[in-house]
Amino acid sequence: MADDRPLLFFDSGVGGLSVLAPTRALLPHAPLVYAADSAGFPYGIRSEGEIAARVPALLGRLAERYRPRLIVIACNTASTIALGHVRAALDVPIVGTVPAIKPAAERSRRRTIGVLGTEATVRQPYVDDLAARFAADCTVLRHGSAELVQLAEACLRGAAVDPARFDAVLAGLFDQPGGKDIDVIVNACTHFPLVADALGAAATRALGRTVAFVDGGPGIARRIAALTEGQTWPDLAPPGTAVFTAAPDPALAPALGRFGLTALEQL
Repeated sequence: MADDRPLLFFDSGVGGLSVLAPTRALLPHAPLVYAADSAGFPYGIRSEGEIAARVPALLGRLAERYRPRLIVIACNTASTIALGHVRAALDVPIVGTVPAIKPAAERSRRRTIGVLGTEATVRQPYVDDLAARFAADCTVLRHGSAELVQLAEACLRGAAVDPARFDAVLAGLFDQPGGKDIDVIVNACTHFPLVADALGAAATRALGRTVAFVDGGPGIARRIAALTEGQTWPDLAPPGTAVFTAAPDPALAPALGRFGLTALEQL
């Protein structure tokens, strides 16, 4: 008998769609639930204590309602702060999201990489550890931007965004000492791959050359596929569900539909 338990993706907003998309490509028959803590958005400006308490409580409610086979915390901020708390609280396999510093260092030729995330993510000791372990011979520059999270959300809603706003965000990296040597940028927030083209164009305008952007989405998808290997799936995936902790925004419906999420609910 096919197992209809879903994969559950969790983020503060819509950024986790950049993790859901490659997972859906690898596991096209998987039932999907996407949960956005829209009532708590954005996480990047919240305290560590607040996130450490809020995320396990919400995921407990979501696990009770949807009975997932696996939960993906598709949010760098929530993962770096609350992953251990969630694993301690729930008897469900949990996959977290961490900044893709290792692949960035492997790809960099100038040995200078940027880490672009939220303020809460880029200041975490976990990022220090990743840089020390995988990019010890690189200059690692960081910049936290809550505005870029908002820009990604606006773009997904179909809003027109002035390219100069992306230029201003990347200036936070490029204007640091040594910043002009950056050749790879880690999108250390799952929202940022959703505006990868705009970021790439802004980097080219600033430096006059191409800068590579890397993120953890494809690697996380492969991890999910490995953890569910041998499990059964429905013959056809049911319509995906997007659930929000505040009233769903109808403006998001077209974009969510492109990711296979056609049912909108409120927790």
